[in-house]
Amino acid sequence: MKALGNQLIAELYGCDAQIIDSVQKVEQIFVEAANKANATVIEHNFHNFSPHGVSGAVIIKESHFAVHTWPEFGYCAVDIFTCGDLTDNSAALAVIKNGLQAEHISVTELRRGLLDLVGNFNKPSEKQRTDS
Repeated sequence: MKALGNQLIAELYGCDAQIIDSVQKVEQIFVEAANKANATVIEHNFHNFSPHGVSGAVIIKESHFAVHTWPEFGYCAVDIFTCGDLTDNSAALAVIKNGLQAEHISVTELRRGLLDLVGNFNKPSEKQRTDS
C-alpha cells in the first residue's frame, strides 16, 4: 500500500508557558520545523488570543503544519500533514518539541489516502466510518 499523505497528530504537555504564549516564538519554531523537514514554505499566519494562546499554520507546498496552544495548561495541539516522500515529519516534530520545551509528547500517525500498487484507493474496513 502507498499513502498519498502522512499526518502526525501530536499532543505536547509541560510546554514553557511563556514560549507558547508568544506568537513570534511559536511562528518562528513552526517555520523552522517546516524548513528542517525539507518542506517548501508558501506562507504562514499566526494569531495571539486574549487573554492567552496562539493558533497558527504554516502552509507548505506539501500541505500544512498547524498548532493551537493553551499556555495556562502548558499544552499544545499540533498537526503535521505532508504529502509525498521528500519531507521528514519526525525532524519537524523534534524541532517543535525542543522549541516549545515540551516535557511529554503523545503522537498519533495516520497514513492518508491509501492506494494499492495499481493506484486504486483502499476500501475502508467495516470499523472505519464512511458517508457513502
